[in-house]
Amino acid sequence: MGRAFKVVVLGGGTAAGYAASEFVKLGIHHGDLCIISEESVAPYERPALSKGYLLIEGAAWLPAFHTCVGTGEERHMTKWYKDNGIELVLGTRVKAADVRARTLLTAAGETISYKFLVIATGARVLKLEEFGVTGADAHNVCYLRDVQDAAHLVDQMAACRKVEGKAVVIGGGYIGMECAAALHGNHIPVTMVFPEHHCMARLFTPEIAAFYETYYGKKGVNFIKGNVMASFEQDEFGKVTTVVLKDGRKIAVDLVVVGIGIHPNVDLFEGQLAMEKGGIRVDGKMRSVSNHSVYAVGDVAAFPLKMYGDVRRLEHVDHARKSAAHAVQAIMSSNKVGDYDYLPYFYSRVFTLSWQFYGENVGECILFGDHAASKFGAFWVHKGQLVGAFLEGGSKAEYAALARAARQRPTVDDTRLLAMEGMGFAMALTEPVPPRVSLMSSIATADGHLFLTRPPSWAIQVGAGVAVGVAFVSLAFWYGRRKKRW
Repeated sequence: MGRAFKVVVLGGGTAAGYAASEFVKLGIHHGDLCIISEESVAPYERPALSKGYLLIEGAAWLPAFHTCVGTGEERHMTKWYKDNGIELVLGTRVKAADVRARTLLTAAGETISYKFLVIATGARVLKLEEFGVTGADAHNVCYLRDVQDAAHLVDQMAACRKVEGKAVVIGGGYIGMECAAALHGNHIPVTMVFPEHHCMARLFTPEIAAFYETYYGKKGVNFIKGNVMASFEQDEFGKVTTVVLKDGRKIAVDLVVVGIGIHPNVDLFEGQLAMEKGGIRVDGKMRSVSNHSVYAVGDVAAFPLKMYGDVRRLEHVDHARKSAAHAVQAIMSSNKVGDYDYLPYFYSRVFTLSWQFYGENVGECILFGDHAASKFGAFWVHKGQLVGAFLEGGSKAEYAALARAARQRPTVDDTRLLAMEGMGFAMALTEPVPPRVSLMSSIATADGHLFLTRPPSWAIQVGAGVAVGVAFVSLAFWYGRRKKRW
């Protein structure tokens, strides 16, 4: 026996929560939507795990950060899904999928069928044991991907503080940097180890990275760069006590946090759907290019990045939210929805610092601003065009200007002048004039997404009135000019 739904969302992360919100906004019928999640709680905002959950004071715990509070909407707890007729199937693993038959088989043996499937399975963390590291399954070796990981890390930080212990963070990317800040906030001395020559190597230039490394260093965070962990040493209880580096150095430790990357959860669909760049290949409507009853969003989607003319797979919450909403719009009214036109966006907040990046970091990097005042930025110029923009310590208006600049990709004739103008260059750019819209339809904006809606009757009346008024004024002006000539 099984159940059947019009739409099944597979996955219970951030993208699933925003997909559910969009379905409700667009009027999906009660009983048509099912969300299947391996987690035991309703969808939540994953960035809160590293930015709020780990704080020693004023920590943000569930239910505080269920979706969709990340974009200023209401918090959707389990009751919200029930009230909106959404079947929320928690704590359930799907062990098999048949996209031709349009069925999913759960670990409990239930078959769930669908008309449309939205794959929002996200990604799993890469674990050290996958690389043959002995002792990587010790209880004081932690990862951070879901709320269970976060709860375990909080417990381990408390145990580490109790013995006045030290921590090592393996990895110098997003998770590594944010966890190192959280460990420092928990009064735990921390050393970061990563193989690159500077932190955030996929995004930062050495000059940008130097600012953050110096800032962290003043907080007491130690960096060991250009090196990797080789093995662990453990005590008789299986606890990791020493991190052994490739160059033979040893670091005494009470807690290890690992952030070495993620792997998209697409295994169920290998051999069934077209894959590219580690994800499910989709078109501009987030629809599988090999099966039009299947959509993929967030980390698992390899989608056409319209403004750059290539295919990308992006791992960021902003893309998860927006791609989920776009897929839902395509399912509910495909003839009214254009192709997904995403501007790559990344951000982070640590200590008192906050930065945002838009576009892509290719070409020449032009720095501007004042590092000493923690207010600086960078533009990337490629083939005479500004293609990327970064800013630390900006205002809402300044970040909006960065996004505008990265999307417009203006011509840059003199990079020295660009460095001198800095934010002034971006702030001077104006919004492009929007295309004329027929009076028979209007565009309403909700959370950055566009929906075509029929205008209310008052809008038509006002429009007609304006048209008559303009015609009258024009006639009077013409008559006046003629009278003067007479």
